[in-house]
Amino acid sequence: MADQELIPIYIMNKQYLVPPTLTIMRALEYAGYKLIRGVGCRAGFCGACATVYRTAGDYRLKIGLACATLVEPEMYLAQIPFFPAPRAQYHLEELKPDMSALLKTYPEVLRCLSCGTCTKVCPQDIDVKDYMAEAMRGNIAGVADKSFDCIMCGLCAARCPAEEKQYQIAILCRRLYGKYLAPRAEHLHKRVQEIMDGKHDAELIRFKTMSKDELKKAYYERDIEPE
Repeated sequence: MADQELIPIYIMNKQYLVPPTLTIMRALEYAGYKLIRGVGCRAGFCGACATVYRTAGDYRLKIGLACATLVEPEMYLAQIPFFPAPRAQYHLEELKPDMSALLKTYPEVLRCLSCGTCTKVCPQDIDVKDYMAEAMRGNIAGVADKSFDCIMCGLCAARCPAEEKQYQIAILCRRLYGKYLAPRAEHLHKRVQEIMDGKHDAELIRFKTMSKDELKKAYYERDIEPE
């Protein structure tokens, strides 16, 4: 590819010429970097590749996922292996699924300014401001439902002027909902109890002795529960 078709970007303050059609992640690899951290699904779902960057002539600090953001001329890059927002230590057994749990673990939940910056930066297009409003009302189920697609990348916290930890608050609510509020899956509970009682031990031993082809055959011939 001819030089005039390439654009300059800066990685660790060193200039590289890369094709303008690449994502940040692909550009890093094109420049010779071997990615061993800060890379996961490569499809915008795992949140592992949070990136901070600036562009020429723009004073603003920008943030995006490296696997989903295209390079721009004169882009200055810095990778974030994970966003270092403090995570509260808690035991679900000691919490109730209500406002008291949020105030005990993340009292700053009430600092939310409802500015919407978190919603604008979310790569999953989640209305973060909306679920934070539910959190301030103590609606655990509402937060769990509206934050369901969160990939824990931390970009919402990175841009929050109130220094909230939205994604940490959201996963606490999803855990509380799963433990206390979600309808109990009786068939799952029954199966777990069967496993604990050793009912399937012989079958598991039999599977461990099978060849790969035998396992495939057993898989495709298995009974499938009706929808």
